[in-house]
Amino acid sequence: MTSGDEVQLVVFRVGSQMFALNIFQVERVLRYQEATPLPGAPSFLEGVFPYGERSVPLVDLRKRFGEPARVRDDTRVIILSDDDGGVGIVVDAVLAVRKVGAEEVQSPSRMLTGLAAECVQATIVADDRTIVLLAAGRLLTTTEQIALRDLQAEATG
Repeated sequence: MTSGDEVQLVVFRVGSQMFALNIFQVERVLRYQEATPLPGAPSFLEGVFPYGERSVPLVDLRKRFGEPARVRDDTRVIILSDDDGGVGIVVDAVLAVRKVGAEEVQSPSRMLTGLAAECVQATIVADDRTIVLLAAGRLLTTTEQIALRDLQAEATG
C-alpha cells in the first residue's frame, strides 16, 4: 500500500481482544445458530452450518484461540469468501466496519510463533487498543484444511 491508501476492515471481538479481517475476505455476517456436528472433528470445529443452498464448515475462533465459547445475543458467524465454497467463523461480537490508513497497518512482531505467526497478517493501533488483522486463509493449517475436506466429504457422501 502506498501512503494515503485505506483498507476497510470488519472488526470483531473474541474474548477481550479485538481482531479484524479485510472486508474483501468477508462474504456475510450472520446471527449465530447451531451447526450440525461432524463425528471425529477437532473441538474448535462446530460442524457444518446452513448457508444459502449449501452448508459450510463452522470454526469457533473462541475455542481456536483458547477462549470460553458461550453463546450470547451478540455472538455472530462471519462467512469468509474462499475458492472452496466458504467457511464460517464464530466470534463473540462484530463491532464495526472501519477504514484505516495504510500507515496505521504494521507488520506483526517477529516474536510471534506457531499458530499466531501463521494467521496474523498485521496489527493496527487505534483508540489506544491493538487490533490484530488476521489472514483468513491461514486460520487453519494445511493439514486441518485437508482433514476438514475429508470430514465434509464423509458427512455428505
